[in-house]
Amino acid sequence: MSTEPGYDALLPPEMARKAEYLGVRKAETPFLKFFGLSILAGAFISLGAVFATTTAVGGSALPYGVNRLLIGLVFCLGLIMVIIGGAELFTGNNLIVMAWASKKIGTATLLKSWAIAYLGNFVGAIGTVLLVFLSGQYHGANGEIGNTALSIANTKAGLDPINAFFMGILCNALVCLAVWMSFSARTAIDKIAVILFPISGFVAMGFEHSIANMYFIPIGLFIKWFDPTFTNAFVEKTGNNLSALSTSDFLINNLIPVTLGNIVGGVVFVAAIYWVIFLRQPKEE
Repeated sequence: MSTEPGYDALLPPEMARKAEYLGVRKAETPFLKFFGLSILAGAFISLGAVFATTTAVGGSALPYGVNRLLIGLVFCLGLIMVIIGGAELFTGNNLIVMAWASKKIGTATLLKSWAIAYLGNFVGAIGTVLLVFLSGQYHGANGEIGNTALSIANTKAGLDPINAFFMGILCNALVCLAVWMSFSARTAIDKIAVILFPISGFVAMGFEHSIANMYFIPIGLFIKWFDPTFTNAFVEKTGNNLSALSTSDFLINNLIPVTLGNIVGGVVFVAAIYWVIFLRQPKEE
C-alpha cells in the first residue's frame, strides 16, 4: 500500500489493499491492547443504543419513517466513535477475512481475533448496561425511556431465529460497507459522512446487529430482574407481560442467529466479493 501523502479519496483497489494491510495489523495486535480496544467498541456501540432508545421515546407522534430515520441517525454515534476514536468492533472486523484470503494470516489467528473482539465487545456492552441501570437514566421522561427499553428488548428477544439470522445478514452487509467506505476517507469528516447512511439505514429498516443487541436486550433484562416496581408498572400500563424477555430467548432467538447472520453478511457479501474483484491473484498457466 502506498504511503505517499494525498488528498483525494482512495479508490476501491486501494481500499482493498488497505483493508488487507489493516487486517494483518489487527491480527498482530497484542492481546491486552486488542481486548481493551474491543471493550471500548462494545461501550461505544452501546452508547449509540442508549441515544437511540432515548430518541425513540414519543416516536408515535411522528410518521413511522421519520421516527425510524431519527433513531438510525443518532445510533450512528456508536460506529463514529469506533472509527474516529479507534476501537475494535467484531462486526466490522469481519473484513479481516480479506487478509486471511490472501494468506497473510492463518485461520487460527483470524478466529482468535474475532473471538477476542466479540468477548471484549460483550464486556463493554454489559459494562454500559450496568452503568445506565445504576444511573437510573431509564427513569427519564416519566419512565418512558425505560418503557421503551423494555419494549425493544422484549421484541428483539421474541424474534423468530430464522428471521433474526437474515436480518443479521442484511445488517452487517451495511455495517461492513460503512467500514469499507471509511477506508477511502482522508479526513474525519469524510469518515463520518460515509458512516451515516449505511448505519442509519440498517437501523431504520429494523435489521439486527449482534453487538448493539448486547445492550438492547440486557438493559431490558436488568430492569426486569432488578427493578420489579418499574417492571410491574410497565406491565400494568401496556398489558405486555414480557414473556419473551429471558436469558434463553436472548441467546437462542437473537444473539446466536444474529451473530451468525452478521458473519455471513460481512464475510460473504462484502469481504469475499471485494477480495475476489481486487485482490485475488490469477492462477498461473
